[in-house]
Amino acid sequence: MIQRIQTLYLLGIVALMATALFAPIATFTVAGHEFELTAFSLSGNGYEESTIWLGIIMSIATLLPLITIFLYRKRQLQVRLCGAEAVLIVGSIVFIALYYWLSSRFFEGVTVDHKQFGWAAPMPIVSLILIYLAGRAIFKDEILVRSLDRIR
Repeated sequence: MIQRIQTLYLLGIVALMATALFAPIATFTVAGHEFELTAFSLSGNGYEESTIWLGIIMSIATLLPLITIFLYRKRQLQVRLCGAEAVLIVGSIVFIALYYWLSSRFFEGVTVDHKQFGWAAPMPIVSLILIYLAGRAIFKDEILVRSLDRIR
C-alpha cells in the first residue's frame, strides 16, 4: 500500500488540501481594514461572511484521497474516486476564484483597495496535478494486473 507511488501522491493531496483548509486563501484591504478569506469564512474588523460551501467542498476533497488510499485492492473504484476528487478540486478552485474576483460584492458601497492571494491559494492547483498523476499510476497498475492475468 505505502510502497505504491500513487499512495504518496494521494497523501500529498491530503496534506495540501488540509493545509489549504485552515490557512488564509486571500486577504483584502478595504478602507484601511484587513479582511481574510479562509475556507469557512471571510472575516475581519468585526465583519464575518460565511463561505461554508467552499469549506464543505475542501473538506470532502481532503478526506476523499485518504479513503481512496485504503481501497488499494479495488483499483477501478480508485480511478473513479480520483475522477471525483478532480471534480471537487476544480470546484474548490472555482469557488476560490469567485470569492477573489467578486469580493467587491461582499463590501457593498466600498471599493476594495488591495487584494492578494494567500499562500494556500495555489495548493488546490498542485493537488489537481497530483490527482492526475495518482489516477494515471492507478490505471497503469490495473493494466499491469490485467496483463498478468492473461499470462496465467
